[in-house]
Amino acid sequence: MSSARTKDGRGRLGSVLSGLAVAVGCVLFLGGFVVGAVLYQPFSVPTDSMTPTLDVGSKVLAQRVDGADVKRGDVVVFQDPAWGNVTMVKRVVAIGGDTVTGGTDGRLTINGRPVEEPYLPAGQPVPGERFSATVPAGNLFLLGDDRHTSLDSRAHLQEAAHGSVPRSSVIGRVDAVVWPAKGLLARPTGFAALPGGISRPGPVMPLFYAIGAGCVLILAGAAYGPLARLLRPKAAAAAPTAARERVSA
Repeated sequence: MSSARTKDGRGRLGSVLSGLAVAVGCVLFLGGFVVGAVLYQPFSVPTDSMTPTLDVGSKVLAQRVDGADVKRGDVVVFQDPAWGNVTMVKRVVAIGGDTVTGGTDGRLTINGRPVEEPYLPAGQPVPGERFSATVPAGNLFLLGDDRHTSLDSRAHLQEAAHGSVPRSSVIGRVDAVVWPAKGLLARPTGFAALPGGISRPGPVMPLFYAIGAGCVLILAGAAYGPLARLLRPKAAAAAPTAARERVSA
């Protein structure tokens, strides 16, 4: 009877733990998806103007942020009537109050300070056109990483806002590339020394880990029952053998 109670106790404990694993797994899995859907929105990159950072057709996750939270160096998804009111993806290089200049050597300067841009295509000939603009308060100056193909703020310099767009045009800030799987989008450190610094990544990776951990717990909890039933006959067959050996001894 003691042996039976022990086996039953172990079985009950295993069932409780497996049920708990499934419950926690469901919370992590579903919670991660729900929170992710609230905080993030998927987009497809429409053009090749952001190569090599983002290829045309890449699937990205953009965190739903207020335009007021956008900083220099961020890659944003936005819509602006002056730009055709279509969804576009560009990099913020200057904010309200900045004077941004592009030299014939291809070097970008913000308020007279050169900015390192390692994300630009390696070996690409530098653009030959010089530009300069002062960004109005509450606006953003946007460029593509492929400066030769991108129709960006430089193409709108003659407009009243000198090619910039209002912060309210921002739909989201790109945090990660999910297809092809590149993971987190690196924040460019070249803007870090400027006032305000650079932004921090959103919670996309913790959410990804929560969803992954939830899957593991659900599978592990669900597998306990079949594995226990599979192993029980072997344990039952071994018990009489052990008993006979004790009697013989």
